[in-house]
Amino acid sequence: MRILGVASATAALALGAAGNALACNIRDFSAVASCDDNGKGIITVTDTDASGVEATVSVYLESNGADARMVGSKTVKGTKKGAIVTFSEDWAPKATYRVRIEAGKIVNEDISPQLTAPSDACKNSSSPSPSTSETPKPSETPSSPASSGTPSANPSESESSAAPATPGDNAPSPAAGSSNLAETGANSNTPMIAGIAGALVVVGGGAVFLGMRRRGASKSS
Repeated sequence: MRILGVASATAALALGAAGNALACNIRDFSAVASCDDNGKGIITVTDTDASGVEATVSVYLESNGADARMVGSKTVKGTKKGAIVTFSEDWAPKATYRVRIEAGKIVNEDISPQLTAPSDACKNSSSPSPSTSETPKPSETPSSPASSGTPSANPSESESSAAPATPGDNAPSPAAGSSNLAETGANSNTPMIAGIAGALVVVGGGAVFLGMRRRGASKSS
């Protein structure tokens, strides 16, 4: 009987130890602050409770030893390989977070020590530094023409300064001393010729008159 009692006690201790090993425990939970593939901050909590007890994970940002704000709360069922819950958080370098675990009546406490963010912030992918290929090229502007030593004259000014050509520029200019009478077949000698002709008419008329008087006188004698 004594041997059976000792064997039963040994088995009970072994089962108790196995049960305690499978029971949910705060040591089954761990938290870390990191950056995701897009360069944004996240807080990841891992539950390695093999018993699969559902637990509620709550994350709080700490400030001066008190909760500044709640980051979020999610439920998780642990696995032997570890079940993960992720919280999006744009954490500041060396910021402190309190991670609370509640698993029914088994666990109701914080992960210790508190979570401290890395000293280097994440590089947010929403505003990446431009690479060489993404750098916008300066807009191509037509280069101004090189200035010569003597500025070229303005075409409009040169055209306005030049006297407009007239249709008569190619015709020969009239000879000096000629008047508009040349255009009708007369010239400047016409008045003189007219005067001589007039004088000749007067002289001829006088000669005829004198001849007639002499003829009349000879008849009367």
